[in-house]
Amino acid sequence: MNYQHILFAVDDSPLAIATAEQVIILAKALSSKVTIASVVVLDPLTSVSFYKNVPGITDYYLAAKAHAKNILAELSQKFIHHGIETDTQILSSLSPSDGISKLADELNIDLIVVGSHGRTGLKKAFIGSVAQDILTSSHVPVLVMKHTQ
Repeated sequence: MNYQHILFAVDDSPLAIATAEQVIILAKALSSKVTIASVVVLDPLTSVSFYKNVPGITDYYLAAKAHAKNILAELSQKFIHHGIETDTQILSSLSPSDGISKLADELNIDLIVVGSHGRTGLKKAFIGSVAQDILTSSHVPVLVMKHTQ
């Protein structure tokens, strides 16, 4: 299969930077375009309209979105420096996996790449696994880059 358009899902962890280096190698080898995406998670216990009415929540949401924008800009520059066609997307969703899976469908993505902390046991049970959720919900191939800490 030819992976012409890769979706690289990132968060604000050092894992995103480590995974970016691998995605750059992959994208260069395959001459792929890369869309780098980050999801700002909406609280499922409140409606979106709630964010507009409560200043503290609105400030938090806007700060999270600005932080994601900075991360995407930093990562995007790394890809552009290597001559890789790059786009960025900030998503608002109830869960990272839903946002990433929907974006992959909208953009006709050929491959999703996501980093994994490699947590097991109780850490995985309590913290969850966004990578696992993306694997489960995605309609396209997912490449999980495992990094242990």
